[in-house]
Amino acid sequence: MDEELKCPVCGSLFKDPILLPCSHNVCLACARNIIVQTPEGETPPQNRASGNSDYDYLDMDKMSMYSETDSGYGSYTPCLKSPNGIRVFPPTLVHRHCSITCPLCHRSVSLDERGLRGFPRNRLLEAIVSRYQQNRSANVKCQLCDRNPVDATVMCEQCDVFYCTPCQQRCHPSRGPLAKHRLLPPTQSPAAGSQQMPAGTIRKQGTCADHDMENFSMYCVNCKTPVCMKCLEGGKHGSHDLKPLAAMWKQHKCQLSQALNGVSDKAKDAKEFLMQLKNMLQQIQENGVEFEACLVAQCDALIEALTRQKAKLLTKVTKEREYKLKVVRDQITHCTMKLRQTTGMMEYCLEVIKENDPSGFLQISDALIKRVTSSQDQWVKGALEPKVGPEFDLTLNTDPLLQTILQLDFVQSKVESATVPPAPLLQLEKCCTRNNSATLAWRVTVPPSNPIEGYILELDDGNGGQYREVYVGKETVCTVDGLHFNSSYNARVKAYNSTGVGPYSKTVVLKTSDVAWFTFDPTSAHRDIMLTNENRTVSCNSYDDRVVLGTAAFSKGVHYWELRVDRYDNHPDPAFGVARINTMKDMMLGKDDKAWAMYVDNNRSWFMHNNSHTNRAEGGISKGATVGILLDLNKYTLTFFINKEQHGPVAFENLEGVFMPAVSINRNVQVTLLTGMEVPKNIKQQ
Repeated sequence: MDEELKCPVCGSLFKDPILLPCSHNVCLACARNIIVQTPEGETPPQNRASGNSDYDYLDMDKMSMYSETDSGYGSYTPCLKSPNGIRVFPPTLVHRHCSITCPLCHRSVSLDERGLRGFPRNRLLEAIVSRYQQNRSANVKCQLCDRNPVDATVMCEQCDVFYCTPCQQRCHPSRGPLAKHRLLPPTQSPAAGSQQMPAGTIRKQGTCADHDMENFSMYCVNCKTPVCMKCLEGGKHGSHDLKPLAAMWKQHKCQLSQALNGVSDKAKDAKEFLMQLKNMLQQIQENGVEFEACLVAQCDALIEALTRQKAKLLTKVTKEREYKLKVVRDQITHCTMKLRQTTGMMEYCLEVIKENDPSGFLQISDALIKRVTSSQDQWVKGALEPKVGPEFDLTLNTDPLLQTILQLDFVQSKVESATVPPAPLLQLEKCCTRNNSATLAWRVTVPPSNPIEGYILELDDGNGGQYREVYVGKETVCTVDGLHFNSSYNARVKAYNSTGVGPYSKTVVLKTSDVAWFTFDPTSAHRDIMLTNENRTVSCNSYDDRVVLGTAAFSKGVHYWELRVDRYDNHPDPAFGVARINTMKDMMLGKDDKAWAMYVDNNRSWFMHNNSHTNRAEGGISKGATVGILLDLNKYTLTFFINKEQHGPVAFENLEGVFMPAVSINRNVQVTLLTGMEVPKNIKQQ
């Protein structure tokens, strides 16, 4: 995180940082050094400085000490350079027609009559720097100890180096030219804690720069700045979109946190990729040594004429190895740098989120959110894939005759060394569940030598049991239907090619829905059935009973759904219950051996299975009534309800297998399906 806390001009930790319109920061003193004067009437193309500030900057009348007879233009002075390489302007300025250029993005902005006071103070950055210095100065080590550095006892203010007592006496004696240097205790040195804030100090709430003693209370969305009540009374923000400061503070914190989650996943992938590259270094070394040994053995077996050619072949192997090592090392360096930058930015953003200063946070949150979001684009597809493989694709042909020895050379193999595919990487952001279906997606991070021919997806039984194959094919996305509700499944995938089957991916756990949400299935319904209301309402255009099934299939757990009677004419007897998928669709539900139902009219009801009628019960249905079906596959029972009350005893027992919701109606009835409901509590026992 050090790079996030250093001024781009002086290269040191920020001191009195101010926030430029481009969202970059500079020290107040550095800002004074890079101000330049522009010709009268000329304005840089960017906006003028504006914002709210808590700083006690130099008053503009104090700037009049600079010569007004100056040429009016700032010039780069080669002798004035910051440690960061930024050239600094000499402070020969007047207070009119001045501008400042950001040292990072080179965006220029002209100063108004307030000068540097027009830029807001970045209180959050100042607080984070102070806390960072406190943590760092708690145990500062000597910078000159060769081995096992000990705690520093002094710090030279001029040299900016920490010394222990022996190193200070040996390398920085208090005599000669060094006698004038000022030695300070580490915790009192400017580099270690000049900006430290005492523990427990409560920072003052942000106040408006234009209205003294007025605290910020609102946030102007148009101007992207906190405002006070007097700013609102002035009418400047009258037509703007104003939001409560606390609400916008929480909203922007939430946006920043969400953006960080994406970067965190990329950083995690980068760390794994970095470990893979480091392991590849060892593999390349080992493969190179092994290949050299084979090459030497082959060359030694040949006649003396091979001696000169052997040296050439060894050189080629070495060059190939060094090339691969160089490519991988360069990729490690590049990836490490990007990962360090991303990690530093993440740590900085996390520190910003910890702050409790809404107005200060909102001053920088927009820029941070954009920055975090854009940082994800660094990890584009292919950035986390090695550019070379660890194998050496060289083949030595020992068959040529003696006269062809001088032409002996490596033969580049057209087909790379055969290896099994690597373990696929499950893409967690694309893996999800819906009802009792699970969708999984995966990819291969490192392309194998031989093309992948397909993938094998395996799931367990939802109870931590043995895995079973649920998909074999070339696709990298698969949806598995017919799982148990309210169950957790372990899933894994592996790839295969002509060489063999590769290792499994990491296991992902997917949990199906607690309750079922489903509709009627138009694909399996009788042709006389009519579905409306997004397949939740069913009617029929025939006087005969017709069957329609639901889209859900149950084999485990407890499930409850209801059907509301929307129309009931001429006292028909619709049937409600469950069925197998291959039940008869052109007769009343329950007349075959593949359905279990209750049919009911306006006065009484019966249970029916395989055309057997049992348990007549008084009480019927009418328009507006609801019929509930409770399928308990833990107890293997089916129970019915009318208007939330259990109707009759437990209707059916010993139900095993896969069941689908079902109903049969004729043209005198219309019902609507209600799903996702809680199981009734008033269940009568047998």
